[in-house]
Amino acid sequence: MTSEVEIALPIYFSDSAANRVKALIAEENNPSLKLRVYVTGGGCSGFSYGFTFDEKTNDDDTLIENSGVTLSVDPMSLQYLVGGTVDFIDNLEGSRFLVNNPNATATCGCGSSFSI
Repeated sequence: MTSEVEIALPIYFSDSAANRVKALIAEENNPSLKLRVYVTGGGCSGFSYGFTFDEKTNDDDTLIENSGVTLSVDPMSLQYLVGGTVDFIDNLEGSRFLVNNPNATATCGCGSSFSI
């Protein structure tokens, strides 16, 4: 009898975000690119989320794969993002990557700034 063990990921990389990353990588014609999410100080609520495409990974980065593409997070940022979701939305307000973060005690109207 074989049982499957589900490994809990520190942060969830949504299908919507992964599909958008896949499309952007195809446009750039660079399969080495990974979406990097990070947290910096600043913004109207104390911390801000940032997203960039990066070819490099550091030894201590957390890498999460979905649909053949990779999300990378540095350890300093990961501590603020554990349990969250990196998502992509495309609606009347525009298209953007975002983080749904259960650790945030307050957020601002722009959705890219938060406090813990």
